[in-house]
Amino acid sequence: MKDTAEQIALAEYYSVPDRKLLWVGENGLSARGKAVVEEIAKADDYGLRASDYKLPNLTGFKASDPDAVTKLADAELKISAAVIEYARDARGGRINPQSLSKNLDPSLYLPDPAEVIGFIAIRSDPAAYLRSFQPTHPQFEALRKQLIAERKGDAAPAPVADKPEDVEIPAGPTLKLGVKHGQVALLRKRLETPAKEGADEYVFDEDLRDAVIAFQRTQGGKPDGMVGSGTRRMLNGGETSTATVVSGQQKIDLLLVNMERYRWLPHDLGAFYVNVNIPEFKVRVFKEDEPIHETRVIVGKTHTQTPIFTDEMEEIVFRPNWYVPNSIKQNEIAPYLRRGGGFFSSGWDTSVLRRQGLRIRGANGRDIDPDRIDWSRNDIRRYELYQPPGPSNVLGLVKFRFPNTHDVYLHDTTQKNLFANPVRAYSHGCVRVQNPDKLATVLLGHDQDWSAARVTSAMHNGADANKVFIKNRIPVYLTYFTAVVDENGELKQYNDLYGHDRRMVAALNGRPIPAGLPDNVTASSGGGGERRVSRRSRRGDNPFAGIFDF
Repeated sequence: MKDTAEQIALAEYYSVPDRKLLWVGENGLSARGKAVVEEIAKADDYGLRASDYKLPNLTGFKASDPDAVTKLADAELKISAAVIEYARDARGGRINPQSLSKNLDPSLYLPDPAEVIGFIAIRSDPAAYLRSFQPTHPQFEALRKQLIAERKGDAAPAPVADKPEDVEIPAGPTLKLGVKHGQVALLRKRLETPAKEGADEYVFDEDLRDAVIAFQRTQGGKPDGMVGSGTRRMLNGGETSTATVVSGQQKIDLLLVNMERYRWLPHDLGAFYVNVNIPEFKVRVFKEDEPIHETRVIVGKTHTQTPIFTDEMEEIVFRPNWYVPNSIKQNEIAPYLRRGGGFFSSGWDTSVLRRQGLRIRGANGRDIDPDRIDWSRNDIRRYELYQPPGPSNVLGLVKFRFPNTHDVYLHDTTQKNLFANPVRAYSHGCVRVQNPDKLATVLLGHDQDWSAARVTSAMHNGADANKVFIKNRIPVYLTYFTAVVDENGELKQYNDLYGHDRRMVAALNGRPIPAGLPDNVTASSGGGGERRVSRRSRRGDNPFAGIFDF
């Protein structure tokens, strides 16, 4: 047994006088015992290891043996211990995510050992009860089938894609109105825009230009109607940052770590929830387990990672203030103040604050003229620096809050051009959302019957922040799935952006964490919500990356 609670649970269960044995009879394993042993023996098919559970061997057992009672007692306890350990492992208890990275912070739902042994004792089908601890998400089952097939060596090859979205536009010249080129025909197939009857399908006409513009708008790109390198990436699905799907042991490891991540989620994700898949750079809204909204996101850089955790959305803030975290005050703003000038002869330059629209608020809640502060004697961290609502606010026009210890949230951004890039890891931890008005409409439409027009009005009218509290809190899952099985049964792999796959493979195999993985930063690096920054906790977003490049 690996856990004191498990030992106590068994001791308490078997200390009750005349307690009926669960797994053995006078002639060896009972039918219930055999069923449970057989179920645990299938652990490998569920991404666990059957060899991890010390099951008894009663081969050749005879009731007449001198040590028969001792053997039966030992078998009974071993099976009960294996049952508890299996249930714990099936719910994610094999490794401690926080020991691998402080950015791996899922809420584990480990079963209580006493409840496990108490409930399985009264179940008519103990094997089914044990199996119920495995994740029930359809993706887990799809990955499980891939795992079994790969281990047997009969994994099916990837199906040949014949859908329009699978047509690839190779590198080449810019395609625009009037151009005649062989790739124009491919572009027509990709955008499902055939040439008019009698027209040359290789000529880029106005209908095709309109189709390109419509596509660019849906993807957040510049709607110029021309197909250059950026639009090619979007057309070719570059937004998902896919990696080459591996085979053999590498594929098995890939499947195992992604199956393990489903153990970090609750069995029931909820009837309505938000999921951000970090390696895919996507956010989706699900209703009754079906995606009803999907868009691109920007996530944390490798040294300022977006953490993996679960929380509940409590409010949506339109036209939010942005409160500057101490890390940015000290590391990115203070150095510019030292460049000279200003009211005092000590040579402070406060123009950087005005250029970025930043204001300073004192302890009395009133704004202070930064030129009236002697920065040679006052620590910038003593003051609240904030950026009021407006078109230049780094949080954009809307923020989605689910208060958490990481101080991470979803929000709009002024740097919308970054959504066109295939790899979108630019933030200091927060998640920047493409077309946040649509996300707000989906969420508030579900929660409070808001219309798109009402969302637009809230985003663009008024000068002050406008908080809308969610009536029925919405689960938010920030996840890290690098392997997903699509609707055609094809395995898609995404790049291991933060090195979490390699950490987990090592941990599951009892090996040291590999050196040279992306930085595991836990110090405060941004954020700031509607409360005062000095009271915030650990992390957040530094949208000033690139803005303070003077």
